Amino acid sequence: MRSPSSSSKQSVAPKVGGLKRGPWTAEEDKMLSEYVKREGEGRWRTMPQKAGLLRCGKSCRLRWMNYLRPTVKRGHISPGEEDLILRIHRLIGNRWSLIAGRIPGRTDNEIKNYWNTHLSKKLMSQGIDPKTHKPLLHQNNNHNYNNIASGDDDDDDDDLVEDGIKLDDTYNFLQDQDAFSSFFDSLINDDMFTNNQQQQQEDKEET
Repeated sequence: MRSPSSSSKQSVAPKVGGLKRGPWTAEEDKMLSEYVKREGEGRWRTMPQKAGLLRCGKSCRLRWMNYLRPTVKRGHISPGEEDLILRIHRLIGNRWSLIAGRIPGRTDNEIKNYWNTHLSKKLMSQGIDPKTHKPLLHQNNNHNYNNIASGDDDDDDDDLVEDGIKLDDTYNFLQDQDAFSSFFDSLINDDMFTNNQQQQQEDKEET
């Protein structure tokens, strides 16, 4: 029979294989932040033990990248950021890490959530397919609607290599970061130019 005192104790996060799971505490956040500031990012597999944390490397990396990093931007997505997300997504789809890399201060997880909860539904309400960014064809049922809105069957780049670097198969031929940046910017600029040309043509036809 359990004693009254044991039943009143606050529940603790379960441990799997000696590692703690569940919400992070303020003390853990402080330990992680101090270690990364002192030693730098990376080496996530061995970092928890060195930092004195009973967490796995992936949990530490995600906590730092998505919440504790000083450069993480808080607050609502601005109209300018939303427009940029839409234009980049039109080019490369659900490659959240690449999209986040072009929007300073935003994380891939934040952009993915914003897409699934806001932007995909916004496009659907405008009669645009969130996958192709083309006029939406008639959907047979709600199941198809939900699949399109969430992009569940699209490529998703949530998984990162150990040191927090995602090697996207589509662009792994561009090993030089500057070359990739120039290439990616040119795609965005070409897309903007095409959209402007189409808009001008539509304006002429209306007049």
